[in-house]
Amino acid sequence: MNAPAFSVLGADVYVEGQGAQTLVMIHGWPDTYRLWDSTVLALQGQYRCVRFTLPGFEGPRQGNARTLADITALLLAIVDEASPDQPVTLVLHDWGCLFGYELAARHPDRVNRIVGLDIGDATSPDFLRSLSLVHKLMIAFYQLWLATAWGVGRYVSGAVGDAMTRFMARAMRCPAPPESIRWFMNFPYAMAWLGVGGGLRGVMRFTPHCPMLFVYGKCKLFMFHSGRWLERLNTAPGSKAVGLSSGHWLTADCPAELAALLDGWLAQ
Repeated sequence: MNAPAFSVLGADVYVEGQGAQTLVMIHGWPDTYRLWDSTVLALQGQYRCVRFTLPGFEGPRQGNARTLADITALLLAIVDEASPDQPVTLVLHDWGCLFGYELAARHPDRVNRIVGLDIGDATSPDFLRSLSLVHKLMIAFYQLWLATAWGVGRYVSGAVGDAMTRFMARAMRCPAPPESIRWFMNFPYAMAWLGVGGGLRGVMRFTPHCPMLFVYGKCKLFMFHSGRWLERLNTAPGSKAVGLSSGHWLTADCPAELAALLDGWLAQ
């Protein structure tokens, strides 16, 4: 891994590869910029791949908690520094989808294409209506567990918070090394359930304004998108939705198949 190409508001940003198009990659829980290792390796011959670790995932926050507006401003600053003259393609996974969708909704002129991995319209009424009661309870349980682990780590014991977080990561078959999984990575769940940093009440309703590729794992207990989400994408010009035989972490479960799919769609 090369040294960071630049830093923005405390975030170290790595730039690898060459090409006219810039891909800005945003990970989710409980990952770092290393989530994209296999993807960058496959795509760096044709594209500039920009990646970084989200704020709140790199270590405990000192001072006031970051707000959704703070995170969006950081993402915009990274995009502006990485590609000041041209809009970028966002490549997103998990919580990276929520934050990336917020960036695209607020600054559509800076984003010309979007790749979303496994998280679709998860904040929409359509998605909530698509879930059974059992699935709603399962989602609430794991998310509240992780939000609680953040609170325990922040205010009681980091070791206990880490243990709670790693327990849930094992249960969810997360491929990240256990030693890299820490309580402070649960910050987005604390935002969603505990209102930390002002919560997520201000999140915008996301409707893609540009071509979008949505790739989801079919081998999960429940999905993070509705049927209507798939229908909208598969009828929108330049967009499509594709399901792969994978769990939630597509970059680990089927890296070659995913990279080939991305390369083919991006080359259109």
